[in-house]
Amino acid sequence: MTLMPLISLLSLSLVVTLPVLSSARLHAAGVTHYRIVTVRPGDTLWSIAAARTGSNESIEEAIDRITAANHLRSAELRPGQHLRIPL
Repeated sequence: MTLMPLISLLSLSLVVTLPVLSSARLHAAGVTHYRIVTVRPGDTLWSIAAARTGSNESIEEAIDRITAANHLRSAELRPGQHLRIPL
């Protein structure tokens, strides 16, 4: 008699979870490709982003993506620094 409630609970949990699992879609995060750019004297985040921004993206969005990809805390760059530029 003590197994019956446990079996009922297990059956109920399968009835609830199996449809959810079968309809669930797993999506892997997209692979991001980068170009490495070496900062030259006079370069700024704005100039680097502007040179690599397409017509469908704003320069501000490109700066945000570069900043995030490189974990930058400020806009200050130094010559010789390598930046990952998301493609």
